[in-house]
Amino acid sequence: MDQFKGQPRLPKFAVPKRYDLRLNPDLVACTFTGTVAIDLDVVADTRFIVLNAADLSFNDASVSFTPHASSQALAAPKVSLFEEDEILVLEFAENLPHGVGVLQMAFDGILSDKMKGFYKSTYEHNGEKKNMAVTQFEPADARRCFPCWDEPACKATFKITLEVPSDLVALSNMPVVEEKVNGSVKVVSYQESPIMSTYLVAIVVGLFDYVEDHTSDGIKVRVYCQVGKADQGKFALHVGAKTLDLFKEYFAVPYPLPKIDMIAIPDFAAGAMENYGLVTYRETALLYDEQHSAASNKQRVATVVAHELAHQWFGNLVTMEWWTHLWLNEGFATWVSYLATDSLFPEWKIWTQFLDESTEGLRLDGLEESHPIEVEVNHASEIDEIFDAISYRKGASVIRMLQSYLGAEVFQKSLAAYVKRHAYSNAKTEDLWTALEEGSGEPVNKLMSSWTKQMGYPVVSAKLKDGKLELEQSRFLSSGSPGEGQWIVPVTLCCGSYDVRKNFLLESKSGAYDIKELLGCSIGDGTCSWIKINVDQAGFYRVKYDDSLAAGLRKATESQSLTAIDRYGILDDSFALCMARQQSLASLLTLISAYKKELDYTVLSNLIVISYKVVKIAADVSSELTSGIKQFFIGVFQLAAGRLGWDPKQGESHLDAMLRGEVLTALAAFGHDETLKEAIRRFDAFLADRNTSLLPPDLRRAAYVAVMQRANKSDKSGYESLLKVYRETDLSQEKTRILGSLACCPDPSIVQDVLNFVLSDEVRNQDAVYGLSGVSWEGREVAWKWLQEKWEYIEKTWGSGFLLTRFISAVVSSFASFEKAKEVQEYFITRSKPSMARTLKQSIEKVHINANWVESIKKEDNLTHLVAQLSSN
Repeated sequence: MDQFKGQPRLPKFAVPKRYDLRLNPDLVACTFTGTVAIDLDVVADTRFIVLNAADLSFNDASVSFTPHASSQALAAPKVSLFEEDEILVLEFAENLPHGVGVLQMAFDGILSDKMKGFYKSTYEHNGEKKNMAVTQFEPADARRCFPCWDEPACKATFKITLEVPSDLVALSNMPVVEEKVNGSVKVVSYQESPIMSTYLVAIVVGLFDYVEDHTSDGIKVRVYCQVGKADQGKFALHVGAKTLDLFKEYFAVPYPLPKIDMIAIPDFAAGAMENYGLVTYRETALLYDEQHSAASNKQRVATVVAHELAHQWFGNLVTMEWWTHLWLNEGFATWVSYLATDSLFPEWKIWTQFLDESTEGLRLDGLEESHPIEVEVNHASEIDEIFDAISYRKGASVIRMLQSYLGAEVFQKSLAAYVKRHAYSNAKTEDLWTALEEGSGEPVNKLMSSWTKQMGYPVVSAKLKDGKLELEQSRFLSSGSPGEGQWIVPVTLCCGSYDVRKNFLLESKSGAYDIKELLGCSIGDGTCSWIKINVDQAGFYRVKYDDSLAAGLRKATESQSLTAIDRYGILDDSFALCMARQQSLASLLTLISAYKKELDYTVLSNLIVISYKVVKIAADVSSELTSGIKQFFIGVFQLAAGRLGWDPKQGESHLDAMLRGEVLTALAAFGHDETLKEAIRRFDAFLADRNTSLLPPDLRRAAYVAVMQRANKSDKSGYESLLKVYRETDLSQEKTRILGSLACCPDPSIVQDVLNFVLSDEVRNQDAVYGLSGVSWEGREVAWKWLQEKWEYIEKTWGSGFLLTRFISAVVSSFASFEKAKEVQEYFITRSKPSMARTLKQSIEKVHINANWVESIKKEDNLTHLVAQLSSN
């Protein structure tokens, strides 16, 4: 039996075709029992059957295999569960006959609170605490609910039957075909599913309300939520029905199931999960409350619903062959969710906001400890860590880059062909490239393999010399180190206006191009005052301009001659180059001063993120520099703050509503006195009346941050008031908004209180990491000590899922000294494990990057004087 241990994949002796699964959850004892009959095709000589199982107990006597040919049940004398490998090995007395047969067994397990496998989530109904039973199987946890071939390529059909209390709602992937009530218990049978992967099987049992609608072709769409919250499901219902219609057209294949249910789960580790026909969500990603949800909450619900419904085609109908190709699922669903959201809400300018996705991808991929889009996965424990900004955001960004290069129509037709060809089957990255190659006639495989098979991305350096534009590519690293690698870079450039545009591929390390030949104009002749490379930020790369090109772009930014997308790109590239010490902080701040008239939501939102990072890094340089830089940023945001004011205006845009909250939060965080006073005045009114118009949801975070800026150990009243609001609300979005604001307090003793509160029973395990976001510079040492003191408990509570990695990155990444990096490394030498190794290395690398950046800023002359000068201009 030992031959099966330590293998990344199951042996292929036998292929599952159909599961007949019966489960009986006990919601009081938090246990479940089950039986499964699996139709198997034995395709090779073997006396073993090897499948996945974990955290289950088996009744050995119940295990048998009955070949169809003989109908004689064969017992398995030896049944062994190897917990470390999560496999169940059944050894029979002799070789099994080839062909189809039925494998049967009985098992039982525990409804754990680990938010994976078949688990329990808690909720309150009429003041009484109750349990619901929920599944979360992706990536590799179906094996915790029933023994199965738990790999995406082992597709089969599923016939599910549940035995549950008769007063509860019991849902699965397919519609109910029969329900037999016997007193307090009912047996619910579901229609057999089409062929699908195990990680998409879903079951939910609990008390729920729902709202219902239909798509244009009669598919039933429902949103389920806790009793009394049905109205909060209406927005997601509208988005869901419309999105299914849109994807049916886009993929040219109808939605394959008779119904889709979307359900809000109170305890849920991820954001949402695309189970076929029964999509599960965190409450914050599905429910929208007209009175208490912010505009950003509304947008999140729309994009997450669109993302999960895109998976019904891209992931569920056509599934990646192995986790190496996870990005095909996630990158694609991310990209296409923007397509759907843009179609439903064009006024949100969501493609401009897509830049935030690209930026997250660029940030993570600028690390030496990044990984390629296509990453080798050798053990189930490694899979969780690749559900990251590379698979989702870099994945989505290279798809956008390719679509921009091939053209929207060709791209869409080729995708439809790919979905048709691989429906009810599995695919690899190369299969997508083949379909796009056939549709476009372009060498897609050659173009794209440099982007998916090697990690990182290039920075293209541009300089003007004797009328020639010289371009050179090299791998960009946030550490500033030279990197290896070469890409086929789709270069787009404009000169002086968007009417003069050129596209070409930079396939070699460098190239020189005659500006007059290339663009029909020359720099300085009045027509061409600036050159912008990577127009619309369509390419997944950064650009470093020489001084004269950078000065031209700074003027063009100030005069708003560039699009918002290009203004964003220039700013973000400049910030990244500054962090990598390829450009001074002085030059970054000089560029930022050109954004004082900026009013575009996405550009300002990114500038605000950058401002927080610059202020934090300045704090490690000197207190004088920090206060100067805070004043500088307060000045930069004044125009936007003045124009938006505190009160929403009749008929204002969704983007203005989001921007107001973000700008005021930044001003509060930087200690702007007027903002703090007004925020606290409005918060006091909100305490007296939760429905006051003085503090609408879009402003609440700003008020909460202001309250925490003023809180300290001798006056905790603001902090205690916030906890009171937290305890009294039953809206998850409000709870997470509060949790995300608490730790920004500059008093370390309050930060200590906040961190202890985060681990209390008052905070759901899924939400604890929100309390770690935004720990103040003054509180980070306290947070690190706390992480060490509580590590054993944290590891035990979150150690089996990806949330554990969030604790490490949140607490460690903000440090900026080599000593601290060494201390963290030493602490984790004996405590690291495979599922967190990548995150730990990335977090330590970020500390080194920060430390080098601080050293470099210390060497800049007259920086404080320059900051004062920029502030007064």
